[in-house]
Amino acid sequence: MDITQYIRTVPDFPKSGVQFRDITTLLRDPGAFRAVIEALASAYTDQTVDKVAAIESRGFIFGAALAHALHAGFVPIRKRGKLPAECFAADYELEYGTDRLELHRDGVQAGERVVLIDDLVATGGTAEAALALLSTAGAAIIGCAFVIELTDLGGRARLERRGHPVLALCKFTEA
Repeated sequence: MDITQYIRTVPDFPKSGVQFRDITTLLRDPGAFRAVIEALASAYTDQTVDKVAAIESRGFIFGAALAHALHAGFVPIRKRGKLPAECFAADYELEYGTDRLELHRDGVQAGERVVLIDDLVATGGTAEAALALLSTAGAAIIGCAFVIELTDLGGRARLERRGHPVLALCKFTEA
């Protein structure tokens, strides 16, 4: 299935010049959503996956469904101040400043095999911060999964240079 046909492009959102890749059109189609989860799960069915860690917020949609499909636990990686218990934290660069991701200290146990997922990889900065959190917790990261890759922003290469296999179900150029 060509899932790109289920992803709407919204020009100039959230600012002029950005081509926003909208997954809500994919999510509303049960067959397309099922196909995405099955494709993601099939990449890991021959491996032991203890946890699926997902980045807030759109990553949660795919991460929870993938965890269910893989019979794995689900771990949310959230933005600053959203988790109630003791957390690991990692700052990362944005276009105009920095932000912070957090992971509960008890979310992943040392040695657990974890897949990181988000809806989209662009520059890879957010995923890199999430991977730093998982590494701090002692996770054995077996891969990074994304529904969409923006190929000209270098995120895949950034993550692969750090030794993390990357799966993306479809690709778009930024323009």
